[in-house]
Amino acid sequence: MSSASVEDFSLLIVEDDRPFLTRLARAMEGRGYAVTTAETVEEAVAVARAAPPAYAVIDMRLSDGNGLDVVAAIREKREDSRVIILTGYGNIATAVTAVKLGAIDYLSKPADADEIHAALTRMPGELAPPPENPMSADRVRWEHIQRVYEMCDRNVSETARRLNMHRRTLQRILAKRAPR
Repeated sequence: MSSASVEDFSLLIVEDDRPFLTRLARAMEGRGYAVTTAETVEEAVAVARAAPPAYAVIDMRLSDGNGLDVVAAIREKREDSRVIILTGYGNIATAVTAVKLGAIDYLSKPADADEIHAALTRMPGELAPPPENPMSADRVRWEHIQRVYEMCDRNVSETARRLNMHRRTLQRILAKRAPR
């Protein structure tokens, strides 16, 4: 089991949205990190096993699986790694699972480089500041509907049944843009 040295600023970013990955990698390099990137679980697990990073920012949902598998692979090789999970589908159950697997924080997208850097460098036990612009109740509802819709493989009828709402009502909600 290796441990982090004071000068170890190796950072693994795992994200399947290439433009976001590129922007974040550049921004984190500008903050002094030695960045390695991966776009799939398979790629990230290989990197984690070969050279476990001191820091990691991992998307929860990747094209070939779940980012939590990457967290587990990093933890096998390096217990002191500081891992953050990013997701567009935040919910309490996955946040709890991420923390149990060893993630130190769980950020909802869109998270910027400043938020990510702050989370990576926050001292253990230090509380994150409350969000400046918390989501509105309408936005939280919309996010929940979108998450269930994705879990049902975009099947409107199944989503409506699980949400206990009429199918046409759900179709109208899905046709609208996301509230702010």
